[in-house]
Amino acid sequence: MTSHCFFSASFLPTAASSSIHKKVEEKWLGSFPLKRRPVHLRLSSVTKTRAAFNTDPKPVEIPRKWYNLIADLPVKPPPPLNPSTLEPVKPEDLSPLFPDELIKQETTGERFIDIPDEVVDVYKLWRPTPLIRAKRLEKLLDTPARIYYKYEGVSPAGSHKPNSAVPQAWYNAKEGVKNVVTETGAGQWGCSLAFACSLFGLGCEVWQVRASYDQKPYRRLMMQTWGAKVHPSPSSITESGKKILEMDPSSPGSLGIAISEAVEVAAMNADTKYCLGSVLNHVLLHQTVIGEECLKQMEAIGETPDVIIGCTGGGSNFAGLSFPFIREKLNGKINPVIRAVEPSACPSLTKGVYAYDFGDTAGMTPLMKMHTLGHDFVPDPIHAGGLRYHGMAPLISHVYELGLMEAISIPQIECFQGAIQFARTEGLIPAPEPTHAIAATIREALKCKETGESKVILTAMCGHGHFDLPAYEKYLQGEMVDLSFSEDKIKASLASIPQLVA
Repeated sequence: MTSHCFFSASFLPTAASSSIHKKVEEKWLGSFPLKRRPVHLRLSSVTKTRAAFNTDPKPVEIPRKWYNLIADLPVKPPPPLNPSTLEPVKPEDLSPLFPDELIKQETTGERFIDIPDEVVDVYKLWRPTPLIRAKRLEKLLDTPARIYYKYEGVSPAGSHKPNSAVPQAWYNAKEGVKNVVTETGAGQWGCSLAFACSLFGLGCEVWQVRASYDQKPYRRLMMQTWGAKVHPSPSSITESGKKILEMDPSSPGSLGIAISEAVEVAAMNADTKYCLGSVLNHVLLHQTVIGEECLKQMEAIGETPDVIIGCTGGGSNFAGLSFPFIREKLNGKINPVIRAVEPSACPSLTKGVYAYDFGDTAGMTPLMKMHTLGHDFVPDPIHAGGLRYHGMAPLISHVYELGLMEAISIPQIECFQGAIQFARTEGLIPAPEPTHAIAATIREALKCKETGESKVILTAMCGHGHFDLPAYEKYLQGEMVDLSFSEDKIKASLASIPQLVA
């Protein structure tokens, strides 16, 4: 079998980093007010009242623990496999790419993980994030449903991604790492990691999917403003990138290709580690600050969601909101329908197979049991670049297989129709990714109009679309088209999946 450089590097020594922490604390602690004004739930009414009753709800604090859903699942998820041995991955297999603490978080069975004080201090720049009732959208749709959205676009990078970028950068700095590399699709993750690295003195190098690199130049400029080096992927810098360009010089790229390039660079440089913005357990873990906050916010106003909706690409945003609610569902306290929404052009949950496959295109990662379209699959260049991934987070795939959630796919024109309705009623312009959740929310609200049900719908609004306006221009000028996958293309990519007995 071909050797995989993911596993070939030796364990890297760590170094004490108390001086790093002290410098970061001196730089940033002064930026935080000693007593931060509590962030209350906001309702999108004309007067911006905090609640529908006279007494303000109890202020919600930033969670101090991340939640690990694995601890509460009735059946544990299948382990990732070393492709060279087909045995479960060991911590030392991961050490060339990740710091020790993130490896522990990736494999832990503990229910809760303490959030370091240094991370909480940075979270205070934007957390808690608001839970907003979409009253004007409800009025437009003439629905009895009550629609709430958890808005993560208030972060410095404009999305939910810093929830994991900050701890990943901090843990790397703590262990003496000098540089980190990563991939990014639409650019939210790349911006978030560049932001986090600027706080902790790390070098940052990003491979951005070519389609998004061309479509979204201002996200590239954001990354560069925070000090990152940015390359279009596939690139001629890495061997995996060169191979793709040899086969297709005009390749639009994909997250799988960009992951291959970043992993290759990390595995070949002893002072460099790899950071991933989605898919892996520790990333989903960090994002649960979203759902933990939201549980408290909804409790404060006396609401319980009947339907929870989020977009899915790799799964970090969806998991972040839904996993704490799944815990409550497993405990019998609530029973919401939990619905993932993916693009019709890249439908890994609804059209993929549940099998062991590589997380990247070149086959440098462990084999992960997930819903996949095949690691060779290159999605069409839809505007929701953050959802153009061939697979799905293994933990979300497992939850889906257990029947704890459902999934649908929606084409991009319907998504942008919903985005325009949302923007013209709620005032916020969504990123292309959460337009999928918005479109599904509108579908559900219109069903409630037909049935007369006053369901509570909770949706994940994971980021703003200020740097995605060219996509809106395409839609408004009638130039947007629905891109769908080719059955023949998927059959060919599925044929490349390793044939293993699960």
